[in-house]
Amino acid sequence: MTDTPTYAETRASNEQQIKLFRIYNHYRLVVSLMLVGLLLIEPVTFDTRFRWHDYYQAGVVSYLALNAFIGLVLVAGFRPGQRHITLSILLDILIMHGLLLSSTGITNGLANLVIISVAAGNILTPSRMGTFYAALAAICSLGIAGWAILALNENADNIVRAGSLGILYFATAFLLQNISRRMIRSEALASSRARSIAELERINQQIIQRMRTGILVLDRFGQIRLVNAAAEELLFGSGTETTASPLHHPRTLPPALRQGLDAWLKDPRRRVSPFQPNPASPLLQANFTQLDRERGDQILVFIEDMSKVTQQAQQMKLASLGRLTAGIAHEIRNPLGAISHAAQLLEESPSLAAGDRRMLDIIRRHSKRVNGIIENVLDLSRRRAADPELVDISQWLPEFRRDFLQADATHSPPAFIELDIDPNTPPARFDKSQIEQVLVNLCDNGLRYSEQQTGTRRVRLRAGPMANRERAFVEVRDFGPGIAPEHRGAVFEPFFTTDKSGTGLGLYLARELCEANQAHLALVEDDQPGCCFRMTFAHPGRLI
Repeated sequence: MTDTPTYAETRASNEQQIKLFRIYNHYRLVVSLMLVGLLLIEPVTFDTRFRWHDYYQAGVVSYLALNAFIGLVLVAGFRPGQRHITLSILLDILIMHGLLLSSTGITNGLANLVIISVAAGNILTPSRMGTFYAALAAICSLGIAGWAILALNENADNIVRAGSLGILYFATAFLLQNISRRMIRSEALASSRARSIAELERINQQIIQRMRTGILVLDRFGQIRLVNAAAEELLFGSGTETTASPLHHPRTLPPALRQGLDAWLKDPRRRVSPFQPNPASPLLQANFTQLDRERGDQILVFIEDMSKVTQQAQQMKLASLGRLTAGIAHEIRNPLGAISHAAQLLEESPSLAAGDRRMLDIIRRHSKRVNGIIENVLDLSRRRAADPELVDISQWLPEFRRDFLQADATHSPPAFIELDIDPNTPPARFDKSQIEQVLVNLCDNGLRYSEQQTGTRRVRLRAGPMANRERAFVEVRDFGPGIAPEHRGAVFEPFFTTDKSGTGLGLYLARELCEANQAHLALVEDDQPGCCFRMTFAHPGRLI
């Protein structure tokens, strides 16, 4: 990072210079008014003591008019440049010495006002021009004193006074230039550090914003002061790509998180239990810590998605099971194939009793189920990584419906898939083949349970935007008997099933595929008939 002043810093410096010039012009206006006032108070004594009273009077009035004109121009909005400021200081020095010349000479108190003009010039123009102001003032003072000695036979002590004033002019110039240079260097260093701090703050905000861990800053009353996109998404389902900032529209904490905060405030050593902000959200874990331990005004909250931990544990379990299954699949399939083949041959016998045929049907069905379990576990262990792409859900979902119905055309009764797509549904980024596999599984289950309940194979697909209008969801609703409340928490567990012919891996595999595509699959709890499974996709622009 360089120390070159930015456009904003240069503009700020110019604004400060203009402001100082306005203040200096106010000072000159006050001085000129006082000089005119003195003329009106004692006009007789001035005539006796001043060299050229008429010239002095004209000079004072002209000085007042000049300052008044400059003041009006500044009030009208004129922005003086550097050359205007320089010309104004030079005129000030020359006019003051003209007034000294026409009055009582270098012994007049107006000489002290020249010091202020030189000082103002070095403040407004902290460069070599400031030294020129001092030199001009010193030459003018010495010239007036020398002329008075030669032409008017005045006391030679005026030369000493003029020299002293010249030394004072240069001392003022050098002192203020040194102070100004130090201030400029300090200001440049402060600006450079401010830019560095601002850049670091922006980087920190971007890092915090893109973290997958949700971050909240609360006060002791549970009011949200700061929130990042991950926390917005996990708690409220409305994460955005903006920088982490205070909320313009205050939100209240979910009741479960509020209860955890109250419990932590009572006992900071206590670990808060995992919670769900709503039934369709993943399981979350909150960790609290105080930002200011002395005052305890603000509380930092880390929100972590526990489904990742659960997923890792289940992956380890499935990986071990997959290795075991892969090792014994050959040994199981050979006798299983022999059992199935023997059952088929035995079924062809014409002398079988009805009871024996029922036994053969049980053997055939359970052999098929064991083979399906082995195939599903092997598929889990061989699952490829997701290859996401940006998908327009409004176009993709009707294509999926058409392909699914074509593949299902041989079934009886026929399947009916209703579509309800919000035209404002945003795009999503996922692997189409994997998410289509999830939809096929959910639609197959929904059609089967709908037929059991109503005699009709019917499901409804609905797509739309989440509350923030930036993330999409897809729902699959059936019209079956639904899931008992005591089983709702276990529907995504591996090998859990309420269907005697199922393997219990379909919904688990569906959630695994969704997690691989940064989506979340949940069972929606509502008062409508049947079951509703919702896939909530991540923001398409988020880089994770």
